[in-house]
Amino acid sequence: MTLSWGTAHLALEEVTKSGRKGPAAVLGCGAVGLATARLLQSRGFEVTIYAKELPPETTSNVSGASWYPSLIVDEALRAPGFDAQFEKAARFSHRYFQGLVGERYGVHWREQYTLSDAPIGDPWEFVLLRDLFPETRALATSEHPFASPYVVVDNMMFIEPPVYLAAVLEDFRLGNGRVRVRTFATPAEVGALEESIVVNCTGLGARELFGDRDLVAVKGQLSVLLPQPEVDYAVATNDLYMFPRRDGILLGGTRERGVETHEPDQAAEGRILQGHKLIFDGMR
Repeated sequence: MTLSWGTAHLALEEVTKSGRKGPAAVLGCGAVGLATARLLQSRGFEVTIYAKELPPETTSNVSGASWYPSLIVDEALRAPGFDAQFEKAARFSHRYFQGLVGERYGVHWREQYTLSDAPIGDPWEFVLLRDLFPETRALATSEHPFASPYVVVDNMMFIEPPVYLAAVLEDFRLGNGRVRVRTFATPAEVGALEESIVVNCTGLGARELFGDRDLVAVKGQLSVLLPQPEVDYAVATNDLYMFPRRDGILLGGTRERGVETHEPDQAAEGRILQGHKLIFDGMR
């Protein structure tokens, strides 16, 4: 979600380099597919989205969706030039999301408190984008109610996927975009499309469709509590996070590499609930 408009912008640059005038096909209707389709429309392309699932059935719909460029990076595969490409995508996406802040798109600014038992340093991606978080600061014990000895506060954008994806899809359709529910089994089927431009936004689906065996699933799991409108801030630790939304309080904290099942992990849910209970029981 965080990099969606930025990666879409990088794809649009490649389309522009090709010199092709369209029409264009976008494969996938999640956050990246919708952003790509909208940017293509903004450049005058006639666009059709082809997707197996549409919102609210996409993976993007169940993301926590805070705007923070935190990645699980395999350092052994981090190629030269990656940082520059990553920074370019993040900065474009951050600027674009700022224009969507408000009720219609479900994008809001909130304070997030990061808690730790050790001094909190800047990860590599934060160093590259330090100026996008100008009000980040460490808090003294007297400035917060948490039991953790180290607390940092940020002002961050948060996206509510059910609201946001529905609004962007509506914008796409109002821009005369077409949506076709379809599954592709082979690259040959993609190549047979009438569109002269095809942008692949299938995410993990590209592994089977295009034989990209380097793609690895990382499963995250959320627990959703009843909405609490009075909770207007977020909390994060190394292992857990709490994001408030209109449709509920989201509790998360799993990153299971190579796990693709959609079945809830009851043990993980128990750990997440107990971990958050300890945090909030300890508040002064």
